[in-house]
Amino acid sequence: MITSTRRVSADKPEVQIAFSLDESSELKDAEDPLPAFLDLEQRLQPVPPCRSLKESVELYKDHCKMANEFNQVKHEIARLEDRKKELIAEILEDEKVAMEGAQLEEEYRILAEENRNLISAHSEHAQQLENLRVISQKRQGSS
Repeated sequence: MITSTRRVSADKPEVQIAFSLDESSELKDAEDPLPAFLDLEQRLQPVPPCRSLKESVELYKDHCKMANEFNQVKHEIARLEDRKKELIAEILEDEKVAMEGAQLEEEYRILAEENRNLISAHSEHAQQLENLRVISQKRQGSS
């Protein structure tokens, strides 16, 4: 292990830095292949740690964890946006069907009214025809 102690200025306390080049150190797990975050913007990708500093490795692990969580949230947002589009399309289709239903109801109301008027006219004409037959029969019977 290499240790260095320095005083940056007379009014500041000493700073001690220690690191080891020993491969069997407790930071050995940091030598595993670094995960790739290719779908993250460059500025959001975790910076590889200084493997000789435990704090750097821990910070890197925390950053990787946050990057994974960010990816999960990003994918969840995308999934929810797709679902939102589907639901909007369904709503638009339902509104279209409702409008068509309202148009059909109005058309039915108009046709039903026309049907009542035609039935009434038919009845009136049938009655007039019957009256004309009776009058015609009376004329033929009196002649």
